Amino acid sequence: MSEVNSPHPAGSRTPAGGPPRLGGWTRFVTARPRLALLAALVITVLAVFAGSGAADRMGSGGWQDPAAESTYATAALEREFPASQPNLILLVDGGRESVDSPAVAAEGRRLAERLAAEADITGVGSYWQTQSPALRSEDGREALIAARIQGDEKARAEVLDRIAPEFRGERGPVEVSIGGPVAVEHDMTTTIQEDLLRAELIALPVTLVLLIMVFGSVVAALLPLAVGIVAILGTNAVLRGITEFADVSVFSQNLTTALGLGLAIDYALFIVRRFREELGAGADVRDAVATTLRTAGRTVLFSALTVAVSLAAMLVFPQYFLRSFAYAGIAVVLLAAAAALVLLPAALMLLGPRVNALDVRALFRRGRGRRTTGAGAGDGASAPAGSTAGGGPVDARETGAGWARLADLVMRRAPLFAFTTAAGLVLLGLPFLGVKFGTPDDRQLPSTAESHVVQQHIRDGFPGSPDGGIEILAESKGTAATPAEYTSYRDRIEDLPGVLRVDGPIASEGNAYFTVQPEGEAVGEGAQRLVHDIRGISAPFETSVTGRAAVLEDSKSAIGEQLPLALGIIVVVTLLLVFLLTGSVVIPLQAVVLNGLSLTAMFGAVVWIFQDGNLSGLLGFTPTGDIETNLPVLMFCVAFGLSMDYGVFLLSRIKEEYDRTHDHEHALRFGIQRTGGLITAAALILAVVMVAIGTSRVTSTKMLGLGIALAVLMDAMVVRGLLVPSVMKLTGRWTWWAPGPLRRFHERFGLSEGEIPEPARGTVPSTGPDAGPEPGSGAPDKRDKAAAGDGPRS
Repeated sequence: MSEVNSPHPAGSRTPAGGPPRLGGWTRFVTARPRLALLAALVITVLAVFAGSGAADRMGSGGWQDPAAESTYATAALEREFPASQPNLILLVDGGRESVDSPAVAAEGRRLAERLAAEADITGVGSYWQTQSPALRSEDGREALIAARIQGDEKARAEVLDRIAPEFRGERGPVEVSIGGPVAVEHDMTTTIQEDLLRAELIALPVTLVLLIMVFGSVVAALLPLAVGIVAILGTNAVLRGITEFADVSVFSQNLTTALGLGLAIDYALFIVRRFREELGAGADVRDAVATTLRTAGRTVLFSALTVAVSLAAMLVFPQYFLRSFAYAGIAVVLLAAAAALVLLPAALMLLGPRVNALDVRALFRRGRGRRTTGAGAGDGASAPAGSTAGGGPVDARETGAGWARLADLVMRRAPLFAFTTAAGLVLLGLPFLGVKFGTPDDRQLPSTAESHVVQQHIRDGFPGSPDGGIEILAESKGTAATPAEYTSYRDRIEDLPGVLRVDGPIASEGNAYFTVQPEGEAVGEGAQRLVHDIRGISAPFETSVTGRAAVLEDSKSAIGEQLPLALGIIVVVTLLLVFLLTGSVVIPLQAVVLNGLSLTAMFGAVVWIFQDGNLSGLLGFTPTGDIETNLPVLMFCVAFGLSMDYGVFLLSRIKEEYDRTHDHEHALRFGIQRTGGLITAAALILAVVMVAIGTSRVTSTKMLGLGIALAVLMDAMVVRGLLVPSVMKLTGRWTWWAPGPLRRFHERFGLSEGEIPEPARGTVPSTGPDAGPEPGSGAPDKRDKAAAGDGPRS
């Protein structure tokens, strides 16, 4: 049989003269597999206990820059003017009675007095005390009681849990509902935890069914799930530890589940597939595991590093929302890789050929000769001819035949596919040019959530915005400011365009604050310009501006300052890692550009759906007309890392075959043939997990799940199937070019999936009816052997 069709390439075979050299972890796994499994079990059990209660210590905030002016002003106002920063709202509904009727007014005052008597609550104010028109609905049927719960997010949640049953519901002649930022935070955390449990209950069985379809064997299908569960439980323990010294967002648990399952399945597919190839080629179990770790295991480790680097870039941002995803992402990626490289090989050592047990697909082969599944149709790597790895012989020429034909078609019309695919991806991303950024509010929650209902009532029925206006803290520089100075400052603000009214000053112990109500939306473009204009006004005292519009301005500024650094880290490290893998300076540049193109559809869809509100009824969310500022950064880092994950799988196999044959087009065709099904199956399963996350009732989580699912599918099916082969065909042998010094550096320090025996270098695959590549495959015939050698060299 020819080497073209052999699923056991020369570069992956055990070198003559004995088994392959084993690394330290390989020796441990192959010599003591039971001990390795026992250690993994003990560590997992400890992780269960260590990670218990992690969600209760996480917050639902983290959107603000802690060093920003707005953050300082908010904290100072909370401390010195607690009534200016209410975070608890009681909506008092008088039913058919006016809130000014004696019975309703008496009950309203009683509720306010009871609330003021509660511990850890300050700054209580109500319509019946202040007679403020902003606290009375326009129809006169509803009124508000505002207060502030003191303490951090966890303490505020505990106070809310304590007092809510005493105030919520029918209270004499009125009906009381609870809202405000504290209630929104509480509902957000509760909803996310409930949705995450539901997503896991959806994703796990569906994933198991898909894995059975891919592997054929129930035993093989259970292995990736085991790796994923270990990674998820371990990451929960890591996050629980981080909460002892840093803030962690509850949203990060969604990424833990998605990446834990998704990457564990990716890595397990790759390793189990290669192990079954080695078994099918006649290797014993020990050598099959050793070769798998030296080849596929090396690629898995390399892939994990590229994903971890993309996620680590979020550590440069000051918002703990983004940093939390870096904590969770790095931990789950490294733990998934560790489990795949220790737990999985140990299990394969003990299972051996029994990894193919319980082949359920045999039930559907009645009346037809049994054929092996090898690594499964889904990963595009069947066992070799004559093997019984999956239950019976199979013709290796059929391995990934459809992907090979696609590669041939794309390479024959490379300019057409390269241009049309790239242009199509750019067009899909055009809606992102109209992106508008905002801050999260109650509309992230489902419309039935109590805090959302309260805020919507205020939005629709009360004068002013429920989100408040722009608040200005005025602090004296030594001597207290005079009333005339405060009045002059207020007059200058009132003269600014876009100001509806200015309330204040309200003074206390030499300091004061003003509230500015902007025209239009509380975080609209006009409000953001107004924040900038206010900050430009000089005053005889220190001023600090806060409010939702100010928070948004500061968040955009913080992200804008750190974004070049984050992108630089991702690009530079990606270029370096891909160079170490391939030895080319062209392929790393292609990888960065093509990975970026794979994300355009995701960003375009995010704006078209979640900002503009298209499909909002079908997907069940409330559009706000903007996108939360942190989410595009998060989605880019996660999706780019996953795209590199698939890119490494493909490039490693192309590089392995190119080193063996030095035939560019044949290596390209071979790599797509052998990994096309594998990458597609892995992407489909990860997309299922992300869609399960996307069923969340919280809009940000829905957008994260569905957006990344789209990016993963576009990358695996469009970029890897069409754009990569067409672009690499156009660059030809120059694809592998590197300057002499860099080429020598790679020869000494570079990484590769297989150790290529020297006699195999320069070998050209044989041709003929039994083994030859299909016409147009790019593999040379005898006339081309002399010309099939190295790419351009410096």
